[in-house]
Amino acid sequence: MTDIIIIGSGPAGLTAAIYAQRAGLQALVIEKQPMSGGQIVNTADVDNYPGMPGIGGFELGMSFHDHAQKLGAAFVTEEVRAIESVDKSEKVVVTAKERYSCRAIVLAMGASYRMLGVPGERELRGMGVSYCATCDGAFFRGKTVAVIGGGDVALGDALFLARGCEKVYLIHRRDTFRGAGSLQEKVFATPNIEIIYDSVAESIVGDGMVQMLQIINKKTMKKSDIFVQGVFVAVGMEPNTQLVRALVDCDAGGYVCADETCKTSIPGIYAAGDLRTKQLRQVVTAAADGANAIASAEMYLQEK
Repeated sequence: MTDIIIIGSGPAGLTAAIYAQRAGLQALVIEKQPMSGGQIVNTADVDNYPGMPGIGGFELGMSFHDHAQKLGAAFVTEEVRAIESVDKSEKVVVTAKERYSCRAIVLAMGASYRMLGVPGERELRGMGVSYCATCDGAFFRGKTVAVIGGGDVALGDALFLARGCEKVYLIHRRDTFRGAGSLQEKVFATPNIEIIYDSVAESIVGDGMVQMLQIINKKTMKKSDIFVQGVFVAVGMEPNTQLVRALVDCDAGGYVCADETCKTSIPGIYAAGDLRTKQLRQVVTAAADGANAIASAEMYLQEK
């Protein structure tokens, strides 16, 4: 039996591992992906993590991992299938290979990109349809692309792509953006970004590769065809909480209900990072959650 099992190894999970080891608690990190770091490893530059302006996302993610590993945290690459015996002092995490016993659990599975759900999207994923501009933008240098969304990610993606693409269409379902004012100003000032308001995607068309995006204006109901080689979807995230939605309380969007203490509705189980209810989902808040989750877990284990 180990003290704490951490499911997921993004910034929240890795910070939890660091704080657990520093507290004298043995942490086991279970991650289904072959590499730790979470979404951050697919980000070209991270400019808002304190003290590290402009650090590469991959570099930052590996730094988190190396820190946790240096302190003695254990890592296994497996996918968690179930969590059992949550009403007892011994909790059991079940994977396809093993059954792991622990005294407390930190849920840190993060969130995934939300899909549009339109015809052609799934079929052309990886063939012009992308959810990560910093990952795939280099493939579209000199080409025409579309970005769908209106938040910080969409605006940032449009600006990033505009550096190398001939033209970027920025398509938003409303007539105003939700993203930060500073990002909006940069978008408005970028000549090769064309904004299309009040419109949504109807389908993505292509024979082996993306060739066209079909959109409709929600106010006029006018349909248009935009000829593009790439479509970058930036319409939000879905919490990776399918494993625990029947176990702990979640909100209507599937996010685990937990405050700054990271306590869930089940004693001894904590939620950290993008999967919990919170205002801001950034690396710095994920790291803070990891620390808070372990602080709560320490108090729980001392009581036991």
